[in-house]
Amino acid sequence: MAAAANANSGNGGPEAGRDHVIIFPFLAKGHMLPLLHFATALSIHHKNLRVTLLTTPANVAFARGRLPASVDLVQLPFPSLPPLPAGVESTNALSCPSLYPTFLRATALLREPFAEFMASLPSPPLVLVSDFFLGFTHRVATDAGVRRIVFHGMSCFSMAACKSLITESPPAGVEHARAPFHVSRMPEHVMITAEDIPTTVANFADLDNPVVRFLTDDVGLTDTRSWGVLVNSFAAVDGDYVAPLESFYEFGARAWLVGPLFLAAGGTPEREEDTEGCLAWLDERAELPGSVVYVSFGTQAHVADEQLDELAHGLVQSGHPFLWAVRSNTWSPPVDVGPNGRIVCGWVPQLSVLAHNAVGGFVSHCGWNSTLESLAAGKPVLAWPLIAEQALNAKHIVDIVGAGVKVDFNKQNSGAATAAVVGRAEVEGKVRILMDAGGEAGQKMRDRAAWARQAMKSTVSDGGTSLAALQQLVAELQKSYHVVTTAE
Repeated sequence: MAAAANANSGNGGPEAGRDHVIIFPFLAKGHMLPLLHFATALSIHHKNLRVTLLTTPANVAFARGRLPASVDLVQLPFPSLPPLPAGVESTNALSCPSLYPTFLRATALLREPFAEFMASLPSPPLVLVSDFFLGFTHRVATDAGVRRIVFHGMSCFSMAACKSLITESPPAGVEHARAPFHVSRMPEHVMITAEDIPTTVANFADLDNPVVRFLTDDVGLTDTRSWGVLVNSFAAVDGDYVAPLESFYEFGARAWLVGPLFLAAGGTPEREEDTEGCLAWLDERAELPGSVVYVSFGTQAHVADEQLDELAHGLVQSGHPFLWAVRSNTWSPPVDVGPNGRIVCGWVPQLSVLAHNAVGGFVSHCGWNSTLESLAAGKPVLAWPLIAEQALNAKHIVDIVGAGVKVDFNKQNSGAATAAVVGRAEVEGKVRILMDAGGEAGQKMRDRAAWARQAMKSTVSDGGTSLAALQQLVAELQKSYHVVTTAE
């Protein structure tokens, strides 16, 4: 840390130059949004700090529209790496999943412009907060005498479970069974099945897998050697899993639960665009509170047309009005959805939609951002995990928190060409359970979602655990640099 001491001593005081936070999100909407909210929260609660967020040209408009003017935005040139098309600078812009490994390799080439940016700073910043996928940032920051906090975009529960499953294989024989087993290092109540294990985690020994190879070669130990972990979560639902997560990091590293970050940033649904008229459509159904099902599978996962067909039939057969965000410009519904069905392909103001009193439940892929947003609105989920750690999020929210129900992937469409397609009857049945506020299961889900909503509001209020963690995080960083400088 000599570089930090020299930089500080030359600028008039032990903390001079240590008031600058650099934030570098991975170029995926689900990873960017929480760190945009983190930058906003810092600007609100720590006005003495300077905050700079790094991104690339094609992502500037998205970031700028969600940041206060007090946060600086710096563009780094996005590398050219065929066959990745020019101008494709975020995962949601990928035309097909096969380009994802190339996209990951392209992001690794941001190391040089990032190093040039760090070298251009007049003095070292207080900290670098960067995404797990941007492993190169750890090495650059370390060389500059700057501490790095890593961000995964996941809960403590899912991070700890993934790390445990990678480090210690599940018990023999569970690969083809639905029998639950305990996850090592986790509390005794954490029991999962083989179908809950993320595909990348299950295949982590396969170095022929390009994503696994990237995580091994380009990320590797940079994650576990980080000074700390920024977690977009809160103690009421994730506190039991802090110690298991921290056990995978070097001694002294802490997991800082500062979420939900969109609430810590002030909760700004009024700023969301609504070019599709979703809110006006919901307003027309406001006289029937909780009657509408909201459906969205996020911005990354691809859903086959055949599955979209079955989902459309199931939604219509359920008899409930629905608002459905579909990420496809070519698919068209195989059934007339009528006036009570609205399908949109553009941007949906999800925070505002979930908060609308006409919405009663959320059919969700259980990405962590969407899960938090649903709970913040007090709305239960029908969990339909697709990729990444989403099955673990579903396990957490449905079986442990108790705020939802999960689609049964074993009740498939008997007439489908592909065995993995969930049939319309399963969709219809689970939507009815989700939306039946008068039934025992439906009421229990709503009670737990309402509990989570209140816990979230408390945690980002004065004296709340997440707001306190944010304040302590900044204080610890400033204190640690002061101690180092004074000692030297």
